[in-house]
Amino acid sequence: MADPRLPAGPAAGPAGPVPVGAQLELTIGAPAHGGSCIARHEGRVVFVRHALPGERVRARVTRDRGAYLFADAVEVLDASPDRVEPPCPYARPGRCGGCDWQHASGPAQRALKAEVIRDQFRRIARLDVADLLDEVRELPGGLLGWRTRNVYAVDADGRPGLHRHASHEIEHVDRCLLGAPGVGDSPVLAQTWRGYTGVEAVVGDDGVTTILGHRPGPGRQARGRRPPDRVDVLDGPDPVHRHLHGRDFPVAAAGFWQVHPAAAPAFADAVRAGLAPRPGERVLDLFAGAGALTGALAEAVGADGWVCGAEADRRAVADAAAALVDLPQAEVVRSRVTPETVAALAARAPGGTVDLVVLDPPRAGAGAATMRSLLALAPRAVGYVACDPAALARDVRAAVDAGWQLLSLSAFDAFPMTAHVECVAVLGPRSDHAG
Repeated sequence: MADPRLPAGPAAGPAGPVPVGAQLELTIGAPAHGGSCIARHEGRVVFVRHALPGERVRARVTRDRGAYLFADAVEVLDASPDRVEPPCPYARPGRCGGCDWQHASGPAQRALKAEVIRDQFRRIARLDVADLLDEVRELPGGLLGWRTRNVYAVDADGRPGLHRHASHEIEHVDRCLLGAPGVGDSPVLAQTWRGYTGVEAVVGDDGVTTILGHRPGPGRQARGRRPPDRVDVLDGPDPVHRHLHGRDFPVAAAGFWQVHPAAAPAFADAVRAGLAPRPGERVLDLFAGAGALTGALAEAVGADGWVCGAEADRRAVADAAAALVDLPQAEVVRSRVTPETVAALAARAPGGTVDLVVLDPPRAGAGAATMRSLLALAPRAVGYVACDPAALARDVRAAVDAGWQLLSLSAFDAFPMTAHVECVAVLGPRSDHAG
C-alpha cells in the first residue's frame, strides 16, 4: 500500500545514484520524524529539510542512501501559507543544524509535531491516537529565548559554535536566539577554548549562569563514539538553583533538568492529573533524576504514602535527597533501571506492592523488557514522560501486547523551533486483563 504521507508520484523502482549537490524540483508531502518533510523522486523517498507540506521547492541533495535521499530546500517555488522568515541568520541550508522549523509559524510547528506523533504511533505502536491527541500544547515564553542550557562545540582552533546538521563541521555564531539570557548571548562565544571539546552555559532559575568546560574523557572509543566528556565547572555556582511548585532543588550544573523553564511544572502537573495519586498510595518513580517528579508525587500521596525515586547518577541522587529532606514519605535510591532491578525496587514499598509507576527514561526509551517488568508489578496505572515519540510508541506497543491500554496522551512544545517534542502518556490495564 502506498504511504499516505507521500505526495502523488510515480511508484517505479529506484533509479541510479543521485550526486550530492544535484538539484531536484520536488513537491513536499507530510512531515517526517526528525525535522524534515517527505517528497518522492523517481521512486525514492527524499527527506527534505527547510521545506513545508504542500510546497514546491528546488532542493539540493546532501546525501544518497540508496533507497532514500536527503536534501535541503534551497529555493521555494510555491510557498506554504505557514512559511515565515527564519529569525536567525544561521538557520539556513548548510548552516547551523540546531533548529528544524524556524521557517514555520508557531501554530504550524505544533501542528507538524502533532502529525509526527500520530504517525509514529500508527506505524510503531499500531494505534490510532487521533482521539487522544488533538494538539501539541504551547508552553509560555514564546519561540525564542527559552533554552536554559546550551553546549557550544569547539573546533581545533578553540573557536566555539554549533554543529551543522548531520555534520562535525561547526557554524561559528555570535549568539543563539534559542538561548535564555546568559546562555544564548554567553560571553563564551567571544573567547577561544583550546583543549576543550565543548563549552556549556547553564542558567539557574535565579538567573545566575554557570560555565562548564568539556574535555575528552578517558578510555577508548566504543562503536565509533568517543567516551563521555570530563566536565569541569569553570565559573559560577554548582549546584545551580531550580524551583518547582514551591520547592527548591539544588541540581548539579552538569546534571539533568528540563531545559525549558516551563517544562518541569507542566510535566509534573500532567503526570499528577493523569494518574490522580491518592493519599496513602505507593509510587515507584523510575529514572528520577534530581527528584522533580518524586517530590510532586510525594506531596500528592501525603505522609501516609510512599514514593521511591530510582536514579543511576550518584550526584543526582544526593541532590534529590537534599531537596526532599522534609518529605519522609519520599526516598531516592541509587539504582540503574533494568528488568532485574525493577522488582527489587518495588519490594522496598510497604507491603511489597506499588499502586503507581512513573518513568522518565532517556531518549532511547525504557525498552520492552523493562516495560514488561514494571507492568508485572500490577500497578493501577503507569505514567510515562517521553522526549522521543518513536521510543514512546515502541514501549506503548510492549504494554499493549502485555494486556494494557493507552488511556491518555498529551504533548508539549518544550523545544520550540526544533523537531523535538515531549509527551506524557498514561497506561492502564485492560479490563479483560485486570486483576
